[in-house]
Amino acid sequence: MKQLITILKYALLLALSGLLMWYAVRGQDLSRIGEYVRDANYFWLFVTMVLSVLGYLSRAYRWKMQIDPTGYKASYWDVYHAMMVGYLANMVLPRMGEVIRCSVLRRSSGVPVQVSLGTVIAERVIDVLVLLGLLGATLLLEFDKFWSFVMGLLTDNYESFAAYRTTLLAIAAISLLLLLMGAYALLRNLERLRQNAFFNRIVGLARGLLSGVFSVLKLENKGVFLLHTLFTWLVYYLMDYLAFFAFPETYTLSMMAALAVLTFGAFGMAAPVSGGIGTFHIMVQATLLVYGVSKEAGIAYALVVHGSQTLLVVLMGGISFIMSMVKSGRMARRKAVSLAVATTADVEQG
Repeated sequence: MKQLITILKYALLLALSGLLMWYAVRGQDLSRIGEYVRDANYFWLFVTMVLSVLGYLSRAYRWKMQIDPTGYKASYWDVYHAMMVGYLANMVLPRMGEVIRCSVLRRSSGVPVQVSLGTVIAERVIDVLVLLGLLGATLLLEFDKFWSFVMGLLTDNYESFAAYRTTLLAIAAISLLLLLMGAYALLRNLERLRQNAFFNRIVGLARGLLSGVFSVLKLENKGVFLLHTLFTWLVYYLMDYLAFFAFPETYTLSMMAALAVLTFGAFGMAAPVSGGIGTFHIMVQATLLVYGVSKEAGIAYALVVHGSQTLLVVLMGGISFIMSMVKSGRMARRKAVSLAVATTADVEQG
């Protein structure tokens, strides 16, 4: 039953992605979109894919830098392969890729899942801070363009928000009350909970997560870590900017437009849907619309950029999956041999 529920959950997420894609292209000239896709200059898409490879290599090194201070050692390539398998998993299982890559790393290098997952959480917190900074810079530098866009959205949605204002406030109040009651119950029964084995397991997991999260504070070279973070986001920016040259309608767009596409496209990729399918396309299309790009050209740009990066992740993630399975198989055989040798020695001594 549990497996059926899981299958249905991911089927619904895939259906949601399909629905969002339909929403992104509905009412548009599909033949015109097809022409944009066919006539794109794929040389620039190839350049963005090369840059993307460099970005993945840099992200893997940054993750290794976070893992090292935790006291567990993993080779660079084990970290890289685990990360790429996680990205591949995210194409189908939204947000589960983070757990899967930690599981792969445990099998290949012995790093506990809760520790590596803590480093992933820290990584995500840093990326969110960078993204919020980019959002602030985009809205500040392109204030005039986005002000009318935002105000239009608020005006269109004000009446619907006002109609449900009482309900929304009631839900918020009830949620806050339940949170406070839960915190009070936890503090009141803390000593009793400490005697519970399941609670202690949760505490142990939380400590492992915190160890990973605070690994950033123990980095030997924080400057290098910062450079890798900046380089990764520079790669993302250049990917979006260079892809402009692949289409006539985006060819003349400014570098500020690329910053806006990067920012809002990243929010689309962060949505809990398979590989950002649908949400990325809608966000990028809407952003390019602000800069005067037609809906057809905007969705074609999003389709080609997202498609090329998805193809790259499938290729690199597939190779990493094979390499990880080979490494895990070798480690399993070594453990089996060691166990057999130890058992034989015990028998001989007995």
